[in-house]
Amino acid sequence: MLLRLFSHLIFLNFLFTSVVESSESSGMPQLNPEFWFSQIFWLIIVFGALFAILSKLILPKISANLEARKSQILENIEAAEKQRGEGENKIIEYEKIILDSKNETKDYFSKAREQILKDIDKKRKVLENEINEEIKKAEKEILDLKNKSPEKINKIAVETSSDLVKQLIGVEVNNSSISAIVEDVSRKVKEKNYGI
Repeated sequence: MLLRLFSHLIFLNFLFTSVVESSESSGMPQLNPEFWFSQIFWLIIVFGALFAILSKLILPKISANLEARKSQILENIEAAEKQRGEGENKIIEYEKIILDSKNETKDYFSKAREQILKDIDKKRKVLENEINEEIKKAEKEILDLKNKSPEKINKIAVETSSDLVKQLIGVEVNNSSISAIVEDVSRKVKEKNYGI
């Protein structure tokens, strides 16, 4: 690029030399053709020195900084990608842990529910057995009372009738005759009620 610039300057130098030679030599010394070679010489030396300083000292530092910055950016991008991947892995792990926990709690609750249902079933069976036993006892007592009730009724009826007859008539009546009458009445009641 600098070579191209120098070549353009030299071309322009010769172009302006012909124009300036035709004009008066009075005026600005920069436009005087006799000073042009010295000006071009010092221009080449100054630009060469600037080029050397820029290319050897400043540009390597700038390019090194740019490369360091580029590598730092790439490292940061890689670290961010790595952390994003780790974050996604952690999220997957957490979701797996949550899913496993949910499954464990479901299993726990289903086992607890089954156990409770078994316990309820056992208690229900025990309660049913106790109720059945109580019903059998009550039925047995009722049957015993039913079987013994005619005798008790007859006995009560005989005693009450004999006391009643004694109070009404004033005569003592034989318990056996009253019991025969009561048995006869109770037989007729049974026949009427049960159709025997």
